Amino acid sequence: MGFKCGLVGLPNVGKSTIFNALTSQQVPASNYPFCTIDPNVGIVPLTDERLENIGRIVSSAKITPTTLEFIDIAGLVKGASKGEGLGNQFLNHIQGVDAIAHVVRCFEDENVAHASAMLDPVADVEIVMTELILNDLEIVERRLAKLNVAVKSGDPKVKEQQKLCSEIYQGLSQGLLLKQMILSAAAIDLVNEMNLLTIKPSIYIANTDENNPDQNRFALELKNYAAQQNEPCVVISGKVQEEISQLDAESQQEFLEEWGLDELSLDKIVRAGYEVLKLITFFTANKNEAHAWTIPRGTVVQKAAGRIHTDFEKGFIKAEVIKYENLLKSGSEAKLREQGIAAIHGKDYIVEDGDLILFRFNV
Repeated sequence: MGFKCGLVGLPNVGKSTIFNALTSQQVPASNYPFCTIDPNVGIVPLTDERLENIGRIVSSAKITPTTLEFIDIAGLVKGASKGEGLGNQFLNHIQGVDAIAHVVRCFEDENVAHASAMLDPVADVEIVMTELILNDLEIVERRLAKLNVAVKSGDPKVKEQQKLCSEIYQGLSQGLLLKQMILSAAAIDLVNEMNLLTIKPSIYIANTDENNPDQNRFALELKNYAAQQNEPCVVISGKVQEEISQLDAESQQEFLEEWGLDELSLDKIVRAGYEVLKLITFFTANKNEAHAWTIPRGTVVQKAAGRIHTDFEKGFIKAEVIKYENLLKSGSEAKLREQGIAAIHGKDYIVEDGDLILFRFNV
């Protein structure tokens, strides 16, 4: 699995429409709040031209891309952290994702109800962010209450946890997201243990109408806000992309050209997800199968082997690494080996994006 991305936002901003565009599914997308109650889940293969080329060069019988999981989470409303609109249930669904994709309404349509009287993308995002902060505050407050009692035992570890928890609570109380705070490694461990929400990286999806989405003033406001947060913003027309997603590959390309689009929304969102989660892709290939794998940037090759199978990691001996660009230029694994371009690495080699790796291990 590449990563789990939760689509969140206010009701009627187009989350289910975006979900359909991403997954080619047909979930309800209606003009009333809480059309989605239980989260919809879609697992999407990630198209990667490099994998196709590797499979062709190696003559692999099968191509297996990495996959991404998108979760369409019901709309949050002001007061969700206190249970408004079944908010507690929806907030719990967010805990299981790696990244949060904020779907934000950037289109005007009097026929589609909106949570606020006026369309204000930044204000809409801040409503969601406030509910996430309040949810985290409640969890930290409960933990802190327990630690305040336990600290009387004199245990230095408990005292340290109490100190860290107090610092986290103070930051959240000031309206800061956890990812905006300077946290020690120990504090981050505590945050992860409590499964807090505002530490999760975010993507912003500006859902516009079909008319010049890149010039949409609401989308531009959201892009500026996202830039201030140092997080990516993808501008798409969910309705158009949903229509495209239901077509075959050839018709999709014709549709994209007709609308002056260079790619599907999925590709933009996936790149943004990889960016915020600091993910890369490496490949394995033989005559049977060419396979793409997703790992965090900075992963050593022995750990990457474990992504395929735990036995590969435990019995790791060495790895033969071919750079994708070199393979594409030569058109042959054998030629690269003859030229000595295929490199042999030990367990501490840090895998790079696009590496084609042959693992050697003891069973």
